[in-house]
Amino acid sequence: MKVVAVVPVFNHGATVGAVVDTLRGHGLPVVLVDDGSDAATARTLDVLVAGAVSGPPLALLRHPENRGKGEAVMAGFRHAHEMDASHALQVDADGQHDLAAVPDFLRAATQNPAAVIAGCPRYDASVPRGRKYARYLTHVWVWINTLSMRIVDSMCGFRLYPLAPTLALLPALSHAQRMDFDTEILVRLDWDGVPIVNLPVAVRYPPDGISHFRLWRDNLRICAMHARLFFGMLRRLPRLLFRHFQAAR
Repeated sequence: MKVVAVVPVFNHGATVGAVVDTLRGHGLPVVLVDDGSDAATARTLDVLVAGAVSGPPLALLRHPENRGKGEAVMAGFRHAHEMDASHALQVDADGQHDLAAVPDFLRAATQNPAAVIAGCPRYDASVPRGRKYARYLTHVWVWINTLSMRIVDSMCGFRLYPLAPTLALLPALSHAQRMDFDTEILVRLDWDGVPIVNLPVAVRYPPDGISHFRLWRDNLRICAMHARLFFGMLRRLPRLLFRHFQAAR
């Protein structure tokens, strides 16, 4: 099993260095995908790559303009495949996730190489209440669209994917370019029978943290995604019901 970390970056110049150092400290090659960041972040990424003269490889991909998190992650997955990776560890660049959990993710993937290891946030007091409780609407729709509670949290940006089934799905996700990506890919992998292993991970929201969530644009995208997945679930209903009853036996 070869794991490559994929880190989408959009104006996270203040935090991405610590994320990269921690991942490489765990022995992981890293692919940074600069998704049209500002000049300051672009310079930070150039310095990081120039300084990575020893240790695990550090690659940098660049989008000339912002295409969205989904596009950035998919580009990183394809590059990880070109590096002969069997698995990709997706990590956000904002430093919110406790990367001390990386060995736990790697261990879980070793024990379950065909599974997605999906982070389940464990928040401290820094989490905005509105954001925390709003997530439950998506959770409920995911449980409806999979007819199960196999996916505990579909929005966490810290997860480890088996690349073969993930890459096979990417052509069907060309529309999931932004905040809808994390949820849609996980639901579609579950539909394809890829096992989901849910792993707790501590998450904190620093007071000066950067959020790229756009209230109207991203909520509309998320609503469209849930509708798309709901009708996709209806087409798969007999197979999902069979799977549900098989698991209950």
